[in-house]
Amino acid sequence: MTDDIQLLIGTRKGAWTLRSDAARKTWSVEGPLFLGQIINHFVVDPRDGRTMLMAASTGHLGPTILRSTDGGKTWAEARQPPAFSKDDPHGRTVHHTFWLEPGHADEPGVWWAGVSPQALFRSADQGDTWEGVAGLNEHPKVLDWFPPMDGGTPDGPMVAGIVIDPRGARHMYLATPTAGVLETTDQGATWAPLNENVRCDYLPDPYPEYGQDAHQIALAPTNPDRLWQQNHCGIYRLDRPARRWDRIGDNMPREVGDIGFSIVPHPRCAETAWVFPMDGTEVWPRVSPGGKPAVYRTRDGGASWERQDKGFPREQGWFTVKRQAMCGDGRDPFGLYLGTTGGEVWMSGDEGESFRQIAAHLPEIYSVVAAPLP
Repeated sequence: MTDDIQLLIGTRKGAWTLRSDAARKTWSVEGPLFLGQIINHFVVDPRDGRTMLMAASTGHLGPTILRSTDGGKTWAEARQPPAFSKDDPHGRTVHHTFWLEPGHADEPGVWWAGVSPQALFRSADQGDTWEGVAGLNEHPKVLDWFPPMDGGTPDGPMVAGIVIDPRGARHMYLATPTAGVLETTDQGATWAPLNENVRCDYLPDPYPEYGQDAHQIALAPTNPDRLWQQNHCGIYRLDRPARRWDRIGDNMPREVGDIGFSIVPHPRCAETAWVFPMDGTEVWPRVSPGGKPAVYRTRDGGASWERQDKGFPREQGWFTVKRQAMCGDGRDPFGLYLGTTGGEVWMSGDEGESFRQIAAHLPEIYSVVAAPLP
């Protein structure tokens, strides 16, 4: 590995890579790769720094996984992408893969994939072949947790996030738009909802066992017992072994609200995290509130939030940031990156104190992942 850095950008019309040296001052834009194909997620394996996977939807191949084992120099389709069996009892077919997650550090070669309709797949050979996780996909309550939906979320119902406890491969969390957060302690053999005190404004019972829309979840790297959640109905925090989430988004400014897609924890401070709010009023425009984009940071576990907008448009900035399109680079000072629905990439090299645009005029951005150059 080098001190140089790359950003892997997945968009509605292909993939791009941004590269810089350790100073993070000047960026080069390379691409496109697979122009015209939907790339929901573009990820590098941190365990080897060279294996890359893309969750792609293509006109002629349909939903598939594209793989590179040489740092992106060459690519090939997975021999067996995620797919339900032909005799699936619920008649499901994979529409697209939404989320790709490298396995635990102790399991090289293992990857996980969340798909639409909602289901989980696992690969043990660096993403070349995939098998369904029966403990979830064939669960007795699978149709209750994941009811068939013709509408719902704009991109279809999908497993929207996969989080693995760094202390052990058997403990995992899923973010889903119809069952909220699900947890397993036996690597997917059994699952249970983890949604206590998470509100559902759109259901008759506002606090059901399941039914919530978890937009994104993340562990605090220095304290994996702390979970952050950006939900359809607010920002939440959970400190295990407790099961009751706290709505820390109630401490956001009322005129901004606590609705958004992404949440990014600080790599060295469990009290600090960032969100990018969007307009979640009655008609749900899914744009920056008032056309004035900003990141909000908490440094006290969500008890208070500060607006960080230096460098962003002061007005007429009508974009938002999707689930996988905001990330950090782990460096000191911590670098923040976000890709917008307007095809721009913004960065902060000073933990959100200021932002600048480092790419523009790309297609709608679905995912941004920061990683060292191999």
